[in-house]
Amino acid sequence: MKIVADSAIPYLEGVLEPYAEVCRLPGSAIRQEHVLDADALLVRTRTRCDGKLLGSSRVRFVGTATIGTDHIDLAYCRRAGIRVAAAPGCNARGVLQYIAAALVHLARTQGWEPAARTLGIGGVGHVGSLVRAYAEQWGFRVLCCDPPREEREHAGFLPLEEVARQADILTFHTPLDETTRHMADARLLVLTRPACVIINTSRGEVVDGQALRESGLQYVLDVWEHEPDLDPPLLRNALLATPHIAGYSAQGKANATALSVRTISRYFGLPLGEWYPSNIAPSRPRAISWQELCDTIDDRFDIAAESRRLKENPEKFETIRNEYRYREEYF
Repeated sequence: MKIVADSAIPYLEGVLEPYAEVCRLPGSAIRQEHVLDADALLVRTRTRCDGKLLGSSRVRFVGTATIGTDHIDLAYCRRAGIRVAAAPGCNARGVLQYIAAALVHLARTQGWEPAARTLGIGGVGHVGSLVRAYAEQWGFRVLCCDPPREEREHAGFLPLEEVARQADILTFHTPLDETTRHMADARLLVLTRPACVIINTSRGEVVDGQALRESGLQYVLDVWEHEPDLDPPLLRNALLATPHIAGYSAQGKANATALSVRTISRYFGLPLGEWYPSNIAPSRPRAISWQELCDTIDDRFDIAAESRRLKENPEKFETIRNEYRYREEYF
């Protein structure tokens, strides 16, 4: 069998080669001619998997080492009988620690303590649930919006408009689909408090970049519309700006690759159904106080330095992202 894999998927080298021919290419360079004789693809967000890529191929399996599937035409894959597998929740703690670093930076530069701030969360899935639990522990007042969960569970989540009216910080943790595209648009942003800070680590298109730029609000962005081609004023005026690396922890990447390997192995009957990278220690979740977080986060993840790096080299967005040194999860 033949597998075409994104060369930027870490920890994968040598794992599948004993059982398959593996062709590794940059995700953005994978074309139809590369996959015509492939049985499976392992991709990230930079490979658009649709009829244009997969048509006339023999591909039966597409695995993405990401939590989202907005780069995959799921309807086409269903019609074509192609199995699709993602890695939901794989990098949730990595994103949690990014949000933690952003909150500490804001607290220091704006001069507040958690008890004085209301944190609004749009999307209470794998990531949003962790952000909620830790933020409440740190002393934030937390308001949540998640319409699908509210419909299923009647959990007391609020409409996004109400969260936006009350939040001092509004952070988005939703998948990208037609219900969440431009969820934060001009209509929503005008409802927020003038000093509200918008944080987006989900998908760039969840926040209308032009509306955000014109709103006068402060913001922290890890994801961008049209990335890697950034809007220069939007980049320049960001409090913090990073190149889509919020979930780039060693454990998050190991989880994503492991889920991809395990799923493709079970589908094709390979003996790797429990595989995990031997050189990565799994996460060991624990509680952490706000004071300990403030004392330790810079040594683990200097978010301000990462922001300066991107702002000084916006044309190197993809290079910085692909060469990023994965940080260790420590809570």
